[in-house]
Amino acid sequence: MAVLTPIPTVAAPASAPDTSGPAFSLQRSGSLWQLGIESQELTTAIGQLAEQLETDDPELRALALAELEAALLAEEGNKAALSAKADATCWVIEHLRGQAAYRQQQAKRLADLARSDAGRADALEESLIFVLTQLQPAATRFSFPNHELSSRKSSAVVIDDEEALDSEWLAVTTTTKPDKAAIKEALKAGRHIEGAQLLSRRSWRIH
Repeated sequence: MAVLTPIPTVAAPASAPDTSGPAFSLQRSGSLWQLGIESQELTTAIGQLAEQLETDDPELRALALAELEAALLAEEGNKAALSAKADATCWVIEHLRGQAAYRQQQAKRLADLARSDAGRADALEESLIFVLTQLQPAATRFSFPNHELSSRKSSAVVIDDEEALDSEWLAVTTTTKPDKAAIKEALKAGRHIEGAQLLSRRSWRIH
């Protein structure tokens, strides 16, 4: 069965890759039923390993990634086993991204509900204050059996016409940022730009 178990360490030449850490042990029986069970268990094991990547400890995160890499490198000479582990890892990646998308949708829905609730609460508060201050214009505090409504005085500047202000009342701010589009074209044309370089990356997509 496909389980996440430590593999006994064996002395290896210095040039050999270090795969002595915890790795996946895959024994495939050949029957379709058993292969299905093994695939599910392997996916579960990789999913459990992926949970360790949520840690804020960089050392523990690096260890979890090392365990997964060791599990894959252990099958360097076995294409079938490597393919099974890679496929199971892809299943976990797709599941996590699907779950992330669902939670983002839920977060947006909850944020919309929160804004709606806050808006209704603000409207009710404004209405209550309007009625109370109409009845008692001089009051600065209202007490009720279980609540108290208090106020404090503050002042704020309102700009009616910014163009009418003299320059002495205007604050000048300047912001700059790299023009990446122009820098990219210049670097592609062979120009050397101190402080910038053009990196080539290959993007991957699971489908």
